[in-house]
Amino acid sequence: MPLAEIEPVSRESTAAIIARQLREAIMNGSLPPGTQLGETELASQFQVSRGPLREAMQRLVSEGLLRSERHRGLFVIDLEAEDIHDIYSARLAIERAAVLRVLAGDQAAAAERLEEAVREMAEAPDGDGVSEADIRFHEVLVAASGSKRLVRMSRTLLIETRMCLSALRRTYSSEEERVTEHKRITEAIRDGDREAALSLLEAHMEDAVQRLAPGTTLLP
Repeated sequence: MPLAEIEPVSRESTAAIIARQLREAIMNGSLPPGTQLGETELASQFQVSRGPLREAMQRLVSEGLLRSERHRGLFVIDLEAEDIHDIYSARLAIERAAVLRVLAGDQAAAAERLEEAVREMAEAPDGDGVSEADIRFHEVLVAASGSKRLVRMSRTLLIETRMCLSALRRTYSSEEERVTEHKRITEAIRDGDREAALSLLEAHMEDAVQRLAPGTTLLP
């Protein structure tokens, strides 16, 4: 395409800004699963007309974050046991492949970056900070694989992963438990212990599924 035919990049629309803020609220748990979204209240809160608000909410419907119920309105999606199983099955497949690539490469450098994420978890001032560091740990793990495709696949699960972590944090008696799980995975990677690294990763994912959907089993 000739350069002269390229259109100027437009500024972010009002609908896009609203969609982004609603998306973030869903991810961090400010809008918990099952919450009904009222147009009147949200239009007043955002100080916008209903037009861009409706457009924003339809974007989230198309992304699968909101569901529409006839004669009732729009609701934040509920993560059912089957959804949780699917999310963690996909994550395990991606991160297991990442661990194998990391162990075949510069595992010491990867372990150093993972240790930094674990330190962030340990030093986080609250549960939200721990969850953010938790996300970074897994992003670092996948990025350390050097696979752009694994990174892209992992990012498609980011919103649902954040929703899971928001719910998951309430199941731990202390944040130290979460830190310890990630620390052990890091140590196995630093030691180059393939069996331990994979076993700990699988146990980590299985434990999350059991906490979020009791009675659901991730591994055969």
